[in-house]
Amino acid sequence: MMKRTFIGVRVDASGELKAAISNLRSGLKNEDIKWVDISNMHVTLAFIGSTEEPMIKRIESMLINDFESFGIINFQLIGFGVFRNFKDPRIIWTAIENPDSLIIAHEKVKRGLEELNIKLEDKQFKPHLTVARIKNLKDKDNLQKLILKYSDIPFQGVTIPEIVYYESVLLPSGPLYKPISIIKMN
Repeated sequence: MMKRTFIGVRVDASGELKAAISNLRSGLKNEDIKWVDISNMHVTLAFIGSTEEPMIKRIESMLINDFESFGIINFQLIGFGVFRNFKDPRIIWTAIENPDSLIIAHEKVKRGLEELNIKLEDKQFKPHLTVARIKNLKDKDNLQKLILKYSDIPFQGVTIPEIVYYESVLLPSGPLYKPISIIKMN
């Protein structure tokens, strides 16, 4: 059986980040935006996609071998931004300051997957925390004003003690991320 899978690190949002997201949501309440559930917040290290059960076991083994002694990942969440741009915004995200350990983890995951003959998309890794996906936007100026209000506001420090191999189940209510494996990093 195939499962839609990805590898990431779970992020527990602090009060400051939750409050800022709540302010954004209320300021954009008349827009067609799909907000990420606070309990689903994560930084994706690698999206794999459709994966067969035998490969899932091999990926789990690779993650255990490569990450059990990786060490804890630390970074800061600061400000909001958008992907594509303010003329054609698609994603609202929180920036990651001091992403070095995340970048190293991504490279390690990428190499491990390549050894299993899994090729990832050939695009630069830009660590970020997705907050919302924009379906349709009527007032781009309002979005820009709200985002820029928070552009350099530090929200929280993040300490990541584990890497998670997830199954992503797509439901009408939104995606459900089910951990397949959680690897503690020492």
